[in-house]
Amino acid sequence: MRLIPLVLALALTGCVNLAPDYQRPTAPVGEQWPTATTNSSTNADINWQSLFVDTRLRDTVAQALANNRDLRVAALNVEYQRAQYRIQRAELFPAVSATADGTRQRALSNGNTAFSSQYSVGLGISSYEVDLFGRLGNLKDAALEQYLSLEQTRRSTQISLVAEVASAWMTLAADQQLLKLANDTYASQQKTYALVQQSHGLGGDSGVSLAQARSTVESARADAANYASQVEQDRNALELLVGQRLDEKLLPGDNLGDSTLLVSVPAGLPSTLLQRRPDVLAAEHTLKAANADIGAARAAFFPSVTLTASGGSASSQLSGLFKGGSGAWSFAPSISLPIFNAGSNRATLDAAKVTRDIDVASYEKTLQTAFSEVADALSVRAHINERLDAQRNLTEATNTSYTLSLALYKQGSDSFLDVLDAQRSLNSAQQSLISLQLAEQVNRVTLYKTLGGGWN
Repeated sequence: MRLIPLVLALALTGCVNLAPDYQRPTAPVGEQWPTATTNSSTNADINWQSLFVDTRLRDTVAQALANNRDLRVAALNVEYQRAQYRIQRAELFPAVSATADGTRQRALSNGNTAFSSQYSVGLGISSYEVDLFGRLGNLKDAALEQYLSLEQTRRSTQISLVAEVASAWMTLAADQQLLKLANDTYASQQKTYALVQQSHGLGGDSGVSLAQARSTVESARADAANYASQVEQDRNALELLVGQRLDEKLLPGDNLGDSTLLVSVPAGLPSTLLQRRPDVLAAEHTLKAANADIGAARAAFFPSVTLTASGGSASSQLSGLFKGGSGAWSFAPSISLPIFNAGSNRATLDAAKVTRDIDVASYEKTLQTAFSEVADALSVRAHINERLDAQRNLTEATNTSYTLSLALYKQGSDSFLDVLDAQRSLNSAQQSLISLQLAEQVNRVTLYKTLGGGWN
């Protein structure tokens, strides 16, 4: 019995780790993105609360983080994997159990009846594998890396949810503005139609002009109904992400073009930021788990030592269990050496190495995808302000053109067809401006998401 702790101590301190040394693969991407900013600024670590200036948007995102079912499933998957890791880690330690047995027997021989009893209590260690070559340790490390990978997947789900809720909220704001524009256009064209009707009654406009005016009125009415339906669908989509009915006070207003809706994006962002993206970190943890699996597969080629031991007291009478001379113990170590298994161990090792190579390629692909996503977002960012400025100027110009055309028509110096063309151009320019303002705001959220939830 005195030898058991010594054997266990030597076993626990003398393990050999057969897993290959882990080295992070070289990132197959450039040090800077193709679209570089012209100035540099201090990069700040941005969390989602600091990203959104509008308190209604912040409160909406907070409700989504508390109630979204996809995020809840991701968190529960993490808890499940953590339990699996604890199960695997427990294999490194001996399982000690207490036992108590009692038997009472009756025997009949030559007409004589004899009774016998046997009682025992003790502590036992059953089939404890001594991890001499790190098989159990590597399995424990693999389970840990899988748990960490799922934790990063949960974080990625959260960042994606924040971005999706913000985009859906701003899409609702944009469509509300488009609905307001459609209603204003409908009211304006009704007034124009009434003016053409009056002119037609006086013989100033032909029936063709009257029909054209009416067609624009009906077209505007159809647009208003379409955007009304779209706004309702946008709200349904947003509430699905949030996971509950949204309070009216959290819904956006007509402020999509307000530059204070989201914080500005810093300049001079290096590509090393990709290493903090949760999907990249998850891929690396998966690669580390595959590396540990190689160590476990290599350990299968070496002998395995199993210990079974017990110690306690045994007596034929219950009152004598703890008296002197009733002690009993057993110690049964065993060793198993693989000799022939038709190449199963070799195939398992080969499979583990191939899995590691697959995970290396997946890690590199994840980095390349992340680099491309950020590069696309930055390419939009580089020209979005110029596009917005040009669109604002275009909208002002078309508004001036429409105002002048309508004034000339009222004076009888211009045809109604010119008024219609100017009105269509103005409506199209106003819709494009709202869509471009939405694209600018969504681009900021996209950068937040593609950079892994922060810019530091």
